[in-house]
Amino acid sequence: MAAAEPPFDKRDPLSPHFWDERFAREFTPWDRGGVPQALRGFVARNSGPLTTLIPGCGSAWELAFLCDAGWDAVAIDFAPVAVARGKALAGQWSERVLEADFFAWQPARALDVIYECAFLCALPPAMRPQIVARWAELLGPGGRVGGFFFFDQVAKGPPFGIGREELDALMAPCFACVEDVAVTDSIPVFAGKERWMVWVKRATPL
Repeated sequence: MAAAEPPFDKRDPLSPHFWDERFAREFTPWDRGGVPQALRGFVARNSGPLTTLIPGCGSAWELAFLCDAGWDAVAIDFAPVAVARGKALAGQWSERVLEADFFAWQPARALDVIYECAFLCALPPAMRPQIVARWAELLGPGGRVGGFFFFDQVAKGPPFGIGREELDALMAPCFACVEDVAVTDSIPVFAGKERWMVWVKRATPL
């Protein structure tokens, strides 16, 4: 994900081994190392408990924050080493960090919120329609996808950037954008190229 990336054996981000290798060697330049301000503000504006999923959670820094705020949050990742790290950081909420495939995992009930943080940009662009369709499938009426969207035109990744027009075209059939603001506390790999956005699921797809 950066010019200084060391050599790795695994090159397919669709494989959990790709991510395991990077977590095991502590090469995680996408890891924010804490709870970003935009998420703190979002939680402050929305009273819980909201049923929330953090897909591709990695270190899952945000899980304990959401649970402590009274939200019914679960974090999932398909990479075992990432899950182990997330559990270690989640404290009393460690049982809410699960090893699971986003496309197969099933919640007990429809979700209120899906928190997007370096998940969409972690997988190859060809997967984007499937990700957005899965968001719509998992969310209940009026459910929201809220989080960070990475805008860039560089083909190599991860992170795989997206163009704004492409994102709008992907999201518009099932979602309407209700928040779109600049991010002021980005980490270097995303600096100047990400926005905090909230998309609400439409009652009827376009």
